[in-house]
Amino acid sequence: MTITPVQLYNQLLDHFHHQDWWPIDAAYHKRHNSDPRFEIIIGAILTQNTAWTNVEKALRNLKDHNALTITTINSLDEQTLKKLIQPSGFFNQKAHRLRLFTRYLHERYQDSLTTFFTQDTDKLRHELLLVKGIGPETADSILLYAGNHLVFVVDAYTRRICTRLPLSSTQDSYDAIQEYFEHHLPEKVLVYKELHALIVMLAKNYCRKKTPLCDSCPIALFCEKRL
Repeated sequence: MTITPVQLYNQLLDHFHHQDWWPIDAAYHKRHNSDPRFEIIIGAILTQNTAWTNVEKALRNLKDHNALTITTINSLDEQTLKKLIQPSGFFNQKAHRLRLFTRYLHERYQDSLTTFFTQDTDKLRHELLLVKGIGPETADSILLYAGNHLVFVVDAYTRRICTRLPLSSTQDSYDAIQEYFEHHLPEKVLVYKELHALIVMLAKNYCRKKTPLCDSCPIALFCEKRL
């Protein structure tokens, strides 16, 4: 029995309900008159190779030091920045990447995320991938969740689901999986956001890497690797 991306979306939405990703601290941004889109960008970079709970700790440190703007990240000395984001792991590398990215936003877009995100999607994605430390998943997370650009995010959870479900995608490269979902889903940013978030929920709660909970999985009927 096969399953389509739309069926997958409907099954998971019925089970998990709307996830309303990407999580941001709206109250903080209201108090500080700051741009929540920048929190998403920072989170997308910090979440590389770590759990989201660790990213939350790093974001909390940045907020406590009022350092969640392009200007403040650019002006912080690198040692201070490393200390603030240390909970996210690989903090030396990530501090450097954050500085490179904010410098890119400052020099090319004069710190304006509105100008940044009004660029053509393909052009902007190409630019992002030229920034050191920004790979396809990070670039697409920034485009989709912060910029509302119509790009589907592929992560390790998506790849896992694709190897276990009888989806029609026979290739496992990032671009092939992304193209498959984008071809079969409605062209709606909300659907792209929700399905990515729902896949994460499925992978974390049921379709786990080592000990999948197949008996209670909401899409067990379609799974080819059910235990």
